[in-house]
Amino acid sequence: MSGRPTGPTGGGRLAEALGSWRAALRIARREARRARGRTTLVLAMIVLPVLALSFVAVSVDMARLTPGEQMERRLGNADAELRVVGRGPVEQNSDGSGWTSGDRDQPPTAEVTAEHVAALLPEGSRVLPVRRWVPFGAWQGDRIRDDIAATVIDLTDPLGRGLARVHRGRVPAAADEIAVNLAARRSLGVDVGGRVAAADGSRTWTVVGVAELPEQLTPMVLLHPAGAPVETNPDEAFLADLSGPLTDDLFRHLNRNGVVVAARVPAPPGKLPQHVDSSTGRMSLEEVSTGVLIGGLGLLEVVLLVGPAFAVGVRRRRGELALVAVAGGDAVQLRRVVLADGVVLGGVGAVTGIALGIAAAFAGRPLVEQFIFSQRFGGYRVWPAALVVIAFVAVLAGVLAALAPAWTAARQDVVAGLAGRRTPPVHRRRWLGIGVALAAGGTVVAAIGAVVTSQSVILAGLVMGELGLVFATPTLVGLLARLGRFLPLAPRIAVRDASRNRASAAPAISAVMAAVAGSVALGLFLASDDARNEQQNRALLPERTVLVTTSGDPATDRPPNLDEISGPARRLLGADTIAPLVAAGCSPDFYACTITATMPAERVCPWQPYEPLSAADQLLARADPRCQHDHEPHGPYLRVAVDDGTALRLLTGVAPADVAAATATLRAGGAVITDARFLHDDRLDLRVEHGDETRPADIATVPGHALHTGLGEHWLLLSPVAADRLGLATWQVGWALDARQPPDQQRQDDLAAALRPLGAAGVSVERNRDYDDTRPLLLLLAAVSAVVTVGAAGIATGLAAAEGRADLSTLAAVGAGPGVRRLLSLCQAGVIAVLGSALGIVAGLASALIVLAFTNQRYADRWPIEPPFPLVMPWLTLGVLVVVPLVAMLGAALLTRSRLPVERRLD
Repeated sequence: MSGRPTGPTGGGRLAEALGSWRAALRIARREARRARGRTTLVLAMIVLPVLALSFVAVSVDMARLTPGEQMERRLGNADAELRVVGRGPVEQNSDGSGWTSGDRDQPPTAEVTAEHVAALLPEGSRVLPVRRWVPFGAWQGDRIRDDIAATVIDLTDPLGRGLARVHRGRVPAAADEIAVNLAARRSLGVDVGGRVAAADGSRTWTVVGVAELPEQLTPMVLLHPAGAPVETNPDEAFLADLSGPLTDDLFRHLNRNGVVVAARVPAPPGKLPQHVDSSTGRMSLEEVSTGVLIGGLGLLEVVLLVGPAFAVGVRRRRGELALVAVAGGDAVQLRRVVLADGVVLGGVGAVTGIALGIAAAFAGRPLVEQFIFSQRFGGYRVWPAALVVIAFVAVLAGVLAALAPAWTAARQDVVAGLAGRRTPPVHRRRWLGIGVALAAGGTVVAAIGAVVTSQSVILAGLVMGELGLVFATPTLVGLLARLGRFLPLAPRIAVRDASRNRASAAPAISAVMAAVAGSVALGLFLASDDARNEQQNRALLPERTVLVTTSGDPATDRPPNLDEISGPARRLLGADTIAPLVAAGCSPDFYACTITATMPAERVCPWQPYEPLSAADQLLARADPRCQHDHEPHGPYLRVAVDDGTALRLLTGVAPADVAAATATLRAGGAVITDARFLHDDRLDLRVEHGDETRPADIATVPGHALHTGLGEHWLLLSPVAADRLGLATWQVGWALDARQPPDQQRQDDLAAALRPLGAAGVSVERNRDYDDTRPLLLLLAAVSAVVTVGAAGIATGLAAAEGRADLSTLAAVGAGPGVRRLLSLCQAGVIAVLGSALGIVAGLASALIVLAFTNQRYADRWPIEPPFPLVMPWLTLGVLVVVPLVAMLGAALLTRSRLPVERRLD
């Protein structure tokens, strides 16, 4: 008798699985409608990141121009754009964005004119010159703005009308007219009818319109060719209006004459590949991997924040899940019921977030164009592939958030579930082992990434370490519960609930920990990098010193006299010391020579700083004391001035005793230098090298004195006697001012405005070197962590309050006062916020210290010498993160109703 299979066949199993999923999805949809509060909470946490990602994806897709849109933007009404790039034949790709030629680095010797280009075209054609990215300097109130570009084109010509969009007024039609775009109008503070003055004071323009080129929304002005500044090497192209079609023969004719052609009709196939630069527009593997890891961190954060809501939902549905088990449902089907919650909410969140993201991208397009991409978009479109991936990630986040509760539901005791009793969770030690292993492995991976200088590898190590801490968090919560016996009533209940409900408490703690760890680690990196940059790029002048110098030919441009400058300097800066700044040079051409000092040969570093050296030679170079100061083999660049001691303190900022000793040397006919390596036997060897190689250098040895300033610029101060011995001419180039306090930008602008009428060539205020202020970024990092901390604490506290209504009723029955509920909520929020923040601070500091240590070790044996990253604690970030748990606790207490519920039971 042949046996027959008793189980379902392959098709039957598929049908059974589909039916099981259909039922699970129906249950999930019904549960979402019943638990509206929890559903809204989960949807909000899924929708927000999906909305942000969709907004970015759609904006990027709209900003990415098609080849046709790019060509329309370049040509406007013209048939082609022509660019003369050489004297001989060239080969170009199809759109003219790349070319090659034998004399590519040898531009045409003669000036390229419109007539020369038109002569290469068929009879009846004409061209219009256009010059892009022309440097432009202008006065903005009391400041000179040199970060504005200009485009020079006659927009009144029919060929140029299709390039610009006019918002107000009209385009420039004369030499004294100018148009500004929206950003330049804000930057220069002008509008139609206003005046714009050139930075050198040579001319002014009248603003006749607000117009823009769609490819450049950063500050830019449009000039008529008659009023454009003269350039030695202009970036000039020619828009062509052809009398006939652009044929392959015309393409080749122009290429043979060194002209690259960009047209709507692609160039005929040539030897040059269509994509000259294969890296253009593509992301490197490092960038892709870094983006994937950052996205993974964001996904992990969402999963950790959403997970507690699913865990509480599973506990509140114990009876329903037990009935499913009694009706014949196995563990797989129970897991599907819970996972279906994640599928439904993830799908709804994906659809809602994508729809809102697309709407936000379309509505915010003008602002994004202006302030983020700085160019107009090509059209309204979406990125379907990216949106599908985002939707998949949203559903995946929901499923992953429901995964742990699903496994818990499949293992619950059916009898206990039917009776409404809780079964104590079983926590296996293997999760602690996995967490410790991942944390250790992440440390090793981050260290390897620091050694090989790979940002993605470092980030992968940090992600692994955070995952390890996530796996170990439930065990840490259990250890904390053991301390509850020594605590008062409210905190004892809070830690007990956290231990009993680890499925909801542990993810919330982990979410806080992950956000805080990332903020602390990145904050420490930023603070250390800022300190290292400050060490490498020291201030050029003492903090209270301001130099007012002329710019131009010293034979004709003179600084204001003492009476003219003393009034504004004392009124605006409180300057009580004003000293002349005198330069030296060779006459009749003041700049025809180089003045320096000669370092003794025995003090010169024998190793060139950037020549290839073996590992052994690098170690020798690092150990040589002559090579410890800087990377210039023959000493630093010296800025030369002539002084009798009057300006010495203002330029160097040294102590009064050092000023007195240096002044005595200058009055004795010597020189002062701020690098002691040049000094030998209290003397300096001065040298004047002339531009004429046939003329020998002038050499003189004078008494010398060395000062240590700690500034980033080295000075060679010559006495008038030493300058005469070297045959130098001297002239005053400005004034050194001693401000009462370090002048801010506004005071410097006010001084420049007050001195502006005093010199035809213009007067500039020379500032100390500016550093990027990292405090806003540190505050932003702390704010992100604060939001996650408060949110996670609030979610976990609210879920714990909903889950613990029976405990609160018991407290009310035994006589607990109304304030107990507030105190209990405060302690429950404190367990989440304080424990998560503490773990995050420790994890962030530890990971940052490990990476910094290995990074410094990588620099320890290299030449030239690089300063190590110092350990600088991000106290601003840490201070915010210490206060945030207190805010979360107080918020939980204030927002909790003090009345304890009284529930009746019917037995």
